[in-house]
Amino acid sequence: SLARDTQIITTNSDTIFANANDWVGGNPQGDITLVEFMDYRCGYCRKAYSEVDQLIKTDGNIRFVVKEFPILGEASMLSAQFAIALRQLHGDEAYATAHDALMTLRGEPTPETLARVASDMGLDPAPILERMKAPEVQAVIQANYALAEQMDITGTPAFIMGDSVMRGYAPLDVMRDFVKDMRADG
Repeated sequence: SLARDTQIITTNSDTIFANANDWVGGNPQGDITLVEFMDYRCGYCRKAYSEVDQLIKTDGNIRFVVKEFPILGEASMLSAQFAIALRQLHGDEAYATAHDALMTLRGEPTPETLARVASDMGLDPAPILERMKAPEVQAVIQANYALAEQMDITGTPAFIMGDSVMRGYAPLDVMRDFVKDMRADG
């Protein structure tokens, strides 16, 4: 229910909007924060990817937070572990590049494919692939699972903005309305 969403968001707002484990894009000083739970192997996440990107670029005042939420099997898990490991070792800019690469990746994200993504970025793949299994990486994913469960988020993509949750894919104009409503309420 909407009331329940609002309450859970209020209770967990730091974890949702200001978790140091999450990459922040868009305008970090934006007046609206859009949080996305995503899975690199999810067709609708891929569809939403370019539209969210457009939303953020054309708006200019949205802070965008990504929650790695691998739910579609082993390939999803590998991709998320890779992205998180890479961010922990190489920082936000590297993560942004890898995130784009994984979102547009053709074929399966095997360890070999992921090593190639790292090499293409000019990074040594070995430490990243090793880091993927580290407890620090697993902890980020587990925390996102726990949060999603609390929030009744079972699929991807799911978006949180203000005190609302949007479960599932939404076209660009719906997202724009969502932002407009949030600003009006703010």
